[in-house]
Amino acid sequence: MALASAVIMLVLMFFKTPVFVSVLTAAVAYFLCNPGTQNLLVVQRFIAGIESIPLLAIPFFVGMGVFMNKAGITRRIMAFASVCVGRLSGGLAQVNILVSTFMGGISGSNLADAAMEARTLVPEMERNGYSNEFSSVVTAFSSLITPLIPPGIGMIMYASVTNVSVGKLFAGGLSVGILLCMVEMLVTGFIAKRRGYKSLRTSRVTLHEFNDAFKGALIPLLMPIVIIGGVRIGAFTASEAGAVGILVAVILGFAYKELGFQDFIQGFKETAISSATILCIIGAANALSWTFTKEQVPQALTVAIVDLVPNKYLFLLLINLFLLVLGMLIEGNAITIVVAPLLFPIAKAFGINEIHFAMIFIFNLAIGAISPPMGTVMYVTCGETKCKIADFIKEALPYFAILFVVLLIITYVPIVSTWLVNLIY
Repeated sequence: MALASAVIMLVLMFFKTPVFVSVLTAAVAYFLCNPGTQNLLVVQRFIAGIESIPLLAIPFFVGMGVFMNKAGITRRIMAFASVCVGRLSGGLAQVNILVSTFMGGISGSNLADAAMEARTLVPEMERNGYSNEFSSVVTAFSSLITPLIPPGIGMIMYASVTNVSVGKLFAGGLSVGILLCMVEMLVTGFIAKRRGYKSLRTSRVTLHEFNDAFKGALIPLLMPIVIIGGVRIGAFTASEAGAVGILVAVILGFAYKELGFQDFIQGFKETAISSATILCIIGAANALSWTFTKEQVPQALTVAIVDLVPNKYLFLLLINLFLLVLGMLIEGNAITIVVAPLLFPIAKAFGINEIHFAMIFIFNLAIGAISPPMGTVMYVTCGETKCKIADFIKEALPYFAILFVVLLIITYVPIVSTWLVNLIY
């Protein structure tokens, strides 16, 4: 019956049924078709899935991103990024990548980041001679950095289903996100130089210009450090860190005189809608995961894979291939909630560091978010920029190549994911 439920979920997702409906339908089908199980259990497991203290981090961090944007923080971050990398080849493209890295500490969502930059930066890039395809690709691929930088929503969801420390995931994600940022900027600079895309500015940045831009962006730039540091020293939990972030965003909004009463109300509405969508998926997936546990699917998979796969290196290669294919077909949050609890104990059986495996898992889902046919980030970006999907994919080939290179580095060089965790913890 567990296999039948999984097939139902995949079929519904293939026909573009919303993730929440697909997962919940699969869970309900199991309970209805299993005479020995009380039907009310599906409701209990749904509610139990969202009655979790760590999950309070989701609405708090979503709200932090919403209010940071409404407080005018995004514009100040763009100004600081242009001061930092404006003189590099392909200046505006480099600004695009750096903004995504900075925005990771604010929005925590690659879709939100891609939509925001597609609306604000891509038109400016086109006015400065960049092609629509190149601008769209840089925007989409740079947004993949966002869920890796604290407080990425994907890391919070992964922590909630595997009981891994959120603080340690944030530290591991920060190092991986910075690596991806550096690699993307390097490749972008090479392409921009070949195509003659000019730098944003030719003159040196004066100390006065740098100070002005830095002051406006200082507080949001410190958010990832404050979150990791605060959780590490016990000043607050990961959930409480999101509440602190909302408070800071609201104070900044009023201080900058950019957050009015209507913005305040609208911010809460957007936070409630986004959070409810995520939590409904979590509740439905928890009910479905319970059916897998009842049927002892994780235990059977662990035994089978440990017996068949000779070592952890081959296991990691197979997991990468599996997650890459799955990420092309299914939305990332659903994969995290349904698949992570199944694979996590197997990785532990092979002696793989929990943070190392988490970064591999999350990075694969980031690649899936931009890969056809699902490719939610790709569709959001192209929808905003009016770029044809075929042109986007052709232009994106070098960036897909570097994503796979970085994935191999993360997979087989564990220190990339764990050095900052070991340093802090």
